[in-house]
Amino acid sequence: MKISKFLVISLILAMLLSITATAAYYNTYSTVATIPNENGCNRAQGFAVGSSYVYTAKCNDDESKQVIYRTKMSDGTITIMTNGDTSSTYTTSLGHANDMDTCTIDGKYHLFVATMKTGSESLVKLQYSGNTYTQLGGYTLKCNGENIAISGVKKYAKDENYVYFLFFVYDGTEDSVGVYRGQVPMTANSGTVNITHSFDIDIASALVNGSAVSKLENFTRQGIGYIASTDQLLVPLTNDNVSIILVYDNASTAAGTVMANPDLSFRITSSSYPYLFEIEGCDETNGKLYFNCNRKTNSSDISNDAICYFKNFTI
Repeated sequence: MKISKFLVISLILAMLLSITATAAYYNTYSTVATIPNENGCNRAQGFAVGSSYVYTAKCNDDESKQVIYRTKMSDGTITIMTNGDTSSTYTTSLGHANDMDTCTIDGKYHLFVATMKTGSESLVKLQYSGNTYTQLGGYTLKCNGENIAISGVKKYAKDENYVYFLFFVYDGTEDSVGVYRGQVPMTANSGTVNITHSFDIDIASALVNGSAVSKLENFTRQGIGYIASTDQLLVPLTNDNVSIILVYDNASTAAGTVMANPDLSFRITSSSYPYLFEIEGCDETNGKLYFNCNRKTNSSDISNDAICYFKNFTI
């Protein structure tokens, strides 16, 4: 059977258009607010989103103090939150405060914070109302009987008894690419939570904007993001002024080794902040993908850390 050249060309064009249509590279962004450095806390760390506000943590150089900022998404108004336990605007229990997530329990608002510590404050539970938070307690996280420090935390489900989380486990090496799952009792404010290794993510061979990236596995890893409506895990990576977000599908049920989605993983390079453009955390709300970042024009620059969102993002 003969096929005309016109038909062949049409088929090829259709295939190319189809491939292009599935790609989604959100490599431009808008700044919502710059993050101050109150109480000497000048290092942006954990990040979480709600329906109207985003929350970001900063710590000082020796991690003896941490602050949390609450930013209104609609107008960028940023407020440092008050520690209701001490009436101060800082806390001392959140360690590196590397990642956070929000959760509503019995009509009250909570933040769960990954401290990168082991023991009873590996995962800290805060309750907040408006701009004030109190610490309800903390959890000892264990895997196979060993105390675990976590660098990433995002909830993927909850029911009447438990909040279900995805965790990144920090083991002090750059080779750790395991993702863990665990369930925290809905009403318990402390105790031991046993988490299990669920799947591994491939980083080294991920395609970013359609191409391989040399030594991607050596990029610095941060917190994690999760999009509930698409069941996707977001993994930010940074190397100097280049930040990358890898996207992994079926996060709530994945097993084995999971490859990054080649049509959705993307990079953003900042010429405005050549010394550092470091995305610390990201999360989606109201159809927008927000992130917080450390931005530096030089080694001593501490005035440009920010909360932003990616332009043209669609779920």
